[in-house]
Amino acid sequence: MDILDALGSVATGGDADRGPRHITTRHEQGAAFMADVYGRLTGRAAVAMATLGPGATNLLTGIADAHLDRAPMVAITGQASSDKLHKEAHQVVDIVRMFEPVTKWNTRVERVEAIPEIVRKAFRVAVLEKPGPTHIELPENVAATQVAAEATPLVPGKTYFPEPTDEAIAHAADLIATSQRPIVLAGNGVLRRQAAGELRAFARGLHVPVAATFMGKGAMDDRSHLSLMAVGLQARDHVLSGFDRSDLVVCVGYDLVEYAPARWNPDGRKRIVHIDTQPAEVDAQYRPEVELIGDIDGSLRRLLTAVQPRGISGRDAGERHEARETLVHADLRTALLEELAAGRASDALPITPQRAIADLREALGPEDIVVSDVGAHKVWVARLYQAYEPNTVIISNGFAAMGISVPGAIAAKLVHPDRRVVALCGDGGFLMNSQELETAKRIGANITVVVWRDDGYGLIDWKQRNEFGRPFGVEFGNPNFVAYAESFGIAGFRPASAADLLPTLRRALDVDGPALVEIPIDYRENLRLTEQLGALAGA
Repeated sequence: MDILDALGSVATGGDADRGPRHITTRHEQGAAFMADVYGRLTGRAAVAMATLGPGATNLLTGIADAHLDRAPMVAITGQASSDKLHKEAHQVVDIVRMFEPVTKWNTRVERVEAIPEIVRKAFRVAVLEKPGPTHIELPENVAATQVAAEATPLVPGKTYFPEPTDEAIAHAADLIATSQRPIVLAGNGVLRRQAAGELRAFARGLHVPVAATFMGKGAMDDRSHLSLMAVGLQARDHVLSGFDRSDLVVCVGYDLVEYAPARWNPDGRKRIVHIDTQPAEVDAQYRPEVELIGDIDGSLRRLLTAVQPRGISGRDAGERHEARETLVHADLRTALLEELAAGRASDALPITPQRAIADLREALGPEDIVVSDVGAHKVWVARLYQAYEPNTVIISNGFAAMGISVPGAIAAKLVHPDRRVVALCGDGGFLMNSQELETAKRIGANITVVVWRDDGYGLIDWKQRNEFGRPFGVEFGNPNFVAYAESFGIAGFRPASAADLLPTLRRALDVDGPALVEIPIDYRENLRLTEQLGALAGA
């Protein structure tokens, strides 16, 4: 209450421009997810704030998501008065200990005089590589204390990243120049460090194919012939054939939480170059021969300069392009595009995932943003939705938390009010945080929520059928989503046919305010995809 009163004093005291923008959400998890996605898109820490006890624990899922998705954020929670913390008391649990495994740093404020240092440290630690959440707990008696006028905020400085040594660059350049079939695996770090331009120049300059993790989508323009699009399924896919053929994997901004190296390097024998801001994690299937530690964009520029005069196996980018060999893995890219094209032509109702993805891509511009929730639809977004620009496809794939898309889309719209923003979710994930539709309506965040409806937890159903031959405990009922949206004062749409889907999406995107589109989806395509991937694996 004291913090809210202080914020209210700033907002109503004629000095509102100096204070933070305060947004009340309808659930603390929504606040945490908003701060999470805001941090991913900006590299700056937003604050998710909650009261003590259940308010604080409701933040936990969003904080854990930011922790494994490497998003900077600061959580501030209340606590009972300090004189109650040694005994059983109303709503008192040890939040600092509870948050410890999923924060980079967290503390309780015990002395008012320490607040400037605590706040500065919380924001500094949150944004340092690899970024993540921090937490400050504020007991109510401390919050009510009058602060001396000299207790002013500490002004942040500028942190510059180191660069790899010349010896390290030469070592990595030699590995690449002497390889036959290198492939690049681009992860979330490329987007986080704003190094997509350097990655694209590196790929073009050496004519090297690039596969992105789910969280690295947009690092390469998927319209490029060098893009193999995304890798990350917990099953064999076309793109994994590219890793089979390669004799060197250049991992750029790749984080093991995004996609286990055992999937693409099962015998642990691949030669690997690691380019990131931090040293590699220890893993039996991930043992780089050289690690270039420093800011990613500078490392890529220097590495391109070192390799380009030598080419790869003595051939420059032009010669490699003219050869039209499997060096660019064109057949793998073609297979994915053919799959998308085939689905795009389907007039089936319920609508196929491929048709739903193709029409959404056509309805949106290159810089418009899709925030994907977690479920079966995430697999289709990751595999087939083409990202053209960095940070235009947001997928939670470190912690993979359901319910992120609606609050995440609100945050994305706050960051980019000039772009169209879509929250793409299944019916399961949507109803986990659908209350934030009211938040979007209230604050004027004109997002479009696209709900794929199949009346069940489709991803679990898919996995159960694959492993046990039958689903169990994954079916549920749903409201009329169009009427549900309208009850919030939001426009609701439902396509009458597959042919009506694209016009419906365009109408929803043109609404002056939030909108919702309910799409009946045919998840029988999931099992057909399993059969295709099984054939690729020789199953």
